[in-house]
Amino acid sequence: MRTEGDSWDITSGVGSTALFVAAGRAFASREPDPLASDPFAETFVRAAGPEWEDLLDGLVADHPLTDPGFGTGFQLYLAARTRYFDAFCDAAIESGIRQVVILAAGLDARAYRLSWPDDAVVYELDRAPVLDFKAKALAAAGGMSRARRREVAVDLREDWPRALRDGGFDPSRPTAWLAEGLLPYLPAAAQDRLFESIDALSCRDSRAAVEQTEMLSPAALEEMQSYADQNDHGRAEWVQLIYNEPRNEAAAWFADHGWDAERTEVDAYIRALGRTPPTPDPSASLVTSLISLVTATRS
Repeated sequence: MRTEGDSWDITSGVGSTALFVAAGRAFASREPDPLASDPFAETFVRAAGPEWEDLLDGLVADHPLTDPGFGTGFQLYLAARTRYFDAFCDAAIESGIRQVVILAAGLDARAYRLSWPDDAVVYELDRAPVLDFKAKALAAAGGMSRARRREVAVDLREDWPRALRDGGFDPSRPTAWLAEGLLPYLPAAAQDRLFESIDALSCRDSRAAVEQTEMLSPAALEEMQSYADQNDHGRAEWVQLIYNEPRNEAAAWFADHGWDAERTEVDAYIRALGRTPPTPDPSASLVTSLISLVTATRS
């Protein structure tokens, strides 16, 4: 259960969700024709220890990520989400943006795997233990950043705009903002403060890409909690980590503040990529039906 001022590293609390997602990306990257490929996802998962290595090597039974219902659909969703944010970065660079900020960067390796111009700067914001784990895992694997990568060790509940500026961020330059897999872990009021900070730090032609999840219904919450009785603690614990409360819809918020915003439902995006959204398992259907992707441009 979340508490005010709670903390975590890469294997506990909110931080552990980054490993779960990285494992999903690693599995999705093994597909014959993956929607997106993240070769560093497996690097991170193996660096987390034997338990996670065993998962990748098929030695863990009854894990959510290998479940034919949930696992297959969740991996497809992660691959589509990765592709969406990759394409957002490519389009931002193509438009001339050279300053990118990844909020709650977790185990994001875009600075290492995407093509960046020599003058591109990628700021990665997250808690120090998460950034330290990532840096050590990448160094051990010989990973080399393709962009000028700058770590900003800060909790997003703190004064992260000041920490970002102290790290060299220039609000007078157009910026591309990424908020992937973040909003459910923020209270609704904190989400609005995050958007307000992005707005305040963004000049004309800046862009933002946001993933948002709708509030779970009481029936959906009960269904998710039931996985605890099935020893499926991965999904049951996730419910304890999010803030399931009414919140402003991202596209509407940005539009109301002078941005041009476009919202895309994840299921529609998956279909546009030529794939079939997951439907066989109630939990897999739940994941995609409640999620949408928003891109906004400051006009």
